[in-house]
Formats: sequence, structure tokens, C-alpha cells
Amino acid sequence: MGSSGDKIKILFLCTGNACRSQIAEGWARHLKNDVIDAYSAGIIPAGLSSRTVEVMAETGVDISQQYSKHIDDLQGIDFDYVITLCDNARELCPVFGGKTKMIHRGFDDPYFAAGSEEDIMAVFRKVRDQIRAFIETLPDSLGEKNS
Repeated sequence: MGSSGDKIKILFLCTGNACRSQIAEGWARHLKNDVIDAYSAGIIPAGLSSRTVEVMAETGVDISQQYSKHIDDLQGIDFDYVITLCDNARELCPVFGGKTKMIHRGFDDPYFAAGSEEDIMAVFRKVRDQIRAFIETLPDSLGEKNS
């Protein structure tokens, strides 16, 4: 194992830091901990969604200790990449200087899913699995041009 200095520091950013960025942080820690130092934050932190914790637990990933953070809480960390997971975060994202590269990968926000509890959980699971598929491409896919 290399030191954490060898890892790529990635900040996953969405509006509320309740669902998508938490899922991304959880997957990155679970699947890519050897190469990625993962963080998540929100523009307007809404608290970690209990459904987010639940759907990750279904896959054996415990994110119950993660918590919702404002992007300002992470000032001073020299991120290699900031990956915005929603359009709102992309528009409101502060500018990061230096080497930080901005990447956008949009995912639907399960936080606003409607219907029965079963319907809502289905949306959470779908987004969880989509984000997992994206995290599995990291860090190789980071070199790709942003569309």
C-alpha cells in the first residue's frame, strides 16, 4: 500500500449531500480505497438520507458514519478532481484553483422520488447502482474529456 499521498483526492459534490454524493463517497471508499481518497459535500447540506444508508447497507457498504457536509467545511484540501453529480451543483460550484479538475456526471436525485416507499426505494437502488458503475470506471475515466 502506498501512502495516502499517492491517492487521487476526489470530492463528490451534489446539492444536498444527502444521497448521490454520499453514495459516491461510499462506493469510492469501498471499491477504490487503494487509489482514491474520497470526500463528499453539498452546496446546501440537507443531512444524510436514511434511505441512502439503507440501500448501501443492502450491498454490504456501511455509510452510517458519513455525514452531510458543506463544501466550505473542506476548504484547504487540495483536491485533484471535483465531480459534480447534479446540474445545480455544477452551476453553484465554487471555483477551485490550482490543479483541481472539474468533472460533471449527472445522476437523478432520489431524494425527490415520489410514490410508495417501494417506488422510492427502487429509485434509490437504481441511482446507487448507476453511481457504482461510474465509480468502477475510476480513476481511468477521469482522463476523458468532459462533454
